[in-house]
Parts: sequence; structure tokens; C-alpha cells
Amino acid sequence: PQTEDYYGNVNTIGPRGVYDEAKRFQESITMAYHTFHGVETRIVRIFNTYGPRMRLNDGRVIPAFIGQALRGEDLTIFGDGMQTRSFCYVDDQVEGIFRLLNCDYVYPVNIGNPDEITIKDFAEEIIKLTGTDQKVTYHPLPVNDPLQRQPDITLAKKLLGWEPKVGRAEGMKITYDYFRSLSQEELQKEEHKDFSGFIH
Repeated sequence: PQTEDYYGNVNTIGPRGVYDEAKRFQESITMAYHTFHGVETRIVRIFNTYGPRMRLNDGRVIPAFIGQALRGEDLTIFGDGMQTRSFCYVDDQVEGIFRLLNCDYVYPVNIGNPDEITIKDFAEEIIKLTGTDQKVTYHPLPVNDPLQRQPDITLAKKLLGWEPKVGRAEGMKITYDYFRSLSQEELQKEEHKDFSGFIH
């Protein structure tokens, strides 16, 4: 699990370089404004977040898997599926950010759900949730795709009295019900776009 003192390991010229470096730059410039200009700031490190109203074509694993299942397509896993993610329901995420905003701590705080799952197991959960019988297909893992995403939220618990309350089963049912309410036209929209560099 990643703690707040993890400085990162970034390939600056890789395909994810801009995304990773942008996060680091934002923290750096925020702290610079705090220390030099005395601006009141907060730094939240957000881990994988999900919930209703996600965009179907945004390339993240939850809308990708649910969209594929609802369209009757096989679920696509990049890599061997043993990479992990930790999904935090949006209500919990917002509550954690709100609590951080209302305290005076200026250094990074992890806000996420430490309940870790492999992408392979998550795909099986989606198939069971949607009641479909799709297969899982495997494709090459994108370069520099992180193999583990799990926050250590010890600091958030101590500082904010915060931890996630919504379990993945409950949150995913709400999220699935939202996607299921979309029209077939919305489900089909932009399904052929290639977001493989961003998924998972």
C-alpha cells in the first residue's frame, strides 16, 4: 500500500508520463504557493473512484467492463489480470475531501479505499453482477501501466476520522443500475474508440 511519503516512480518520456508528471507538478506548485505566497492549500491524493454518472467511454475499467457486458461483448483485460486496483465509491471520496478541506493540514493525504482486488477477479464480479455470460479476453498490458493501486489511509483515519463506508458490492450495484438505465443508443456511442492506453 502506498503511503503519503511515496515520491513516485515516473518514466517521464513514457506514454503515461504527462499524466503522472501532471499530478506531481500540481502538488509541487500547490506547495510552492503555500510556502512562498502563504496561500491556504490542501493536497488530496485520490485513488480509483467510481459511481453513477461516469462516462461510458472514459477508458476506466468500471465503465469499460459494464459497457461491454451490457452490449453483449467479451470483457477486455490488458495484461494477465493480476494487476490490482482499489475502488472508492464517490460518496465516500467526496466526504474525505470535504473533511480535508475543513482541517489545516497542508501535506498530501490519501483518500481512497484500501480494499484491493485483481482486475481478473473484478471482471468475474462484473459478469456475476450483470448476469451475463461473457468471456474474458486478454490483450498486452500498456507500457508503464501500474501493477498495483492501493492506498494506505492510516493518516486519513487519524487526521480526519475518515474511512470508506460503502462496500464494493453496494457501490457497484448502484453504479450498474445507473448504466443499465442508459439507452441502447448511449451504450453504443463511441464504443469503438480505442482507449486501451488508459484502461486499468
